[in-house]
Amino acid sequence: MKYKIIAGLFTLVLFFGVSVSVFAKQVKDDRIPGQYIIVLKDNTGDVDGAINDLVKKHHGTRLDSYHNIIKGFSANMSTDEIEKIKKDPRVDFVSEDHVVTALGIFESEKQNLNSQAKLQTQSQSLPTGISRIHSNTTVNKGAGVVVAVIDTGIYTSHPDLSTNILNSGTSCINRTTSNDDNGHGTHVAGTIAALDNSFGVVGVAPKAKLIPVKVLDRNGSGTWSSVICGIDWVTAHATQYNIKVANMSLGGAGTSDNNCGNTNKDALHKAICRSRDAGVTYVVAGGNSSADSASSVPSSYDDAVITVSALADSNGISGGLGVATSYGPDDTFATFSNFGSVVDIGAPGVNILSTWKGGGYAILSGTSMATPHVTGAVALYLDAHPGSTWTQIRDGLRAIGENLNFGHTDPSGLHPEPVLNVASL
Repeated sequence: MKYKIIAGLFTLVLFFGVSVSVFAKQVKDDRIPGQYIIVLKDNTGDVDGAINDLVKKHHGTRLDSYHNIIKGFSANMSTDEIEKIKKDPRVDFVSEDHVVTALGIFESEKQNLNSQAKLQTQSQSLPTGISRIHSNTTVNKGAGVVVAVIDTGIYTSHPDLSTNILNSGTSCINRTTSNDDNGHGTHVAGTIAALDNSFGVVGVAPKAKLIPVKVLDRNGSGTWSSVICGIDWVTAHATQYNIKVANMSLGGAGTSDNNCGNTNKDALHKAICRSRDAGVTYVVAGGNSSADSASSVPSSYDDAVITVSALADSNGISGGLGVATSYGPDDTFATFSNFGSVVDIGAPGVNILSTWKGGGYAILSGTSMATPHVTGAVALYLDAHPGSTWTQIRDGLRAIGENLNFGHTDPSGLHPEPVLNVASL
């Protein structure tokens, strides 16, 4: 059987809309003019009635409505009307909507995605990231754990994923299904739970189940409001589908108040905290700007998420004996990786082979690619320790991780976090 592999993607990093080959500066002001998230007070009874009344009264155009994690809605509205709506007794606070991204490829690189070289796959290939964290040696395969992939969707008919797709999930992008029309979400999904079979690749937790939650469009772009829509759906269905962990390899500019967004009126932060309280563990990418992760969201939400940095590994084993990568020596942290006190753990994030839309495979780099390694590890941890809280999972993975100078080094002096190692799970 023939499968397809994307050629020429070794220089791409998918996260924050940048390419490693030419780093773009992170946009400091990524607000969407005239677009807002209106958070209603928790004691609001008739939420739909309140939303309809506020939209009509203030001449807005409603985008999304939220009923589970927060009560509220997103809308386009004039500055004058939004100032009036802030004074309404039913309104708790208003957040300006912001851009989030998972993928950005310059025009000259887009051709790489359209030029797919066919590869005859004779046997299953073990991605270096999988061997580097030792998930291929564990008996634990994450059976029974359900993972929400909050991203560009998943190519659900991919032969290396289809059996592990629990259902079609949802799409928060208008006029689309949850099927992946970008590729990024499918790549993430493969690292988490590609099947352990006779072809393609294998994921960290090949017996875990996946649900696609599309919050980013075909260009890998979305908004706080679309992400909140996805989180709202995950929370509403967490009990029904036993969703225990969510992967978010996405982000944008922002900071944390370490108070679930209640102090700085951050609706995205509040939404994640509410979903966390409902029992969903969130694993998020630290970012690819070679900067402090405290300057981006959701990575800076230290009170609510597990934040991941990226390790450069070229040979799938520890010790730093492999060839140097384009983003640093073997077994050092990738030069593009964000850092800082909010980062919890590192994982392989350079030249990661995984599934791709259309049934193919691709090699990509970024903290977007490091994050699903940790998400898969969360599934393994929950399989071994059912009922663990998100902090117990975070601290447990850190405790069994590879410490600095015990298999990896950090010439930059910026990464004290341990590197993922699931051998004991």
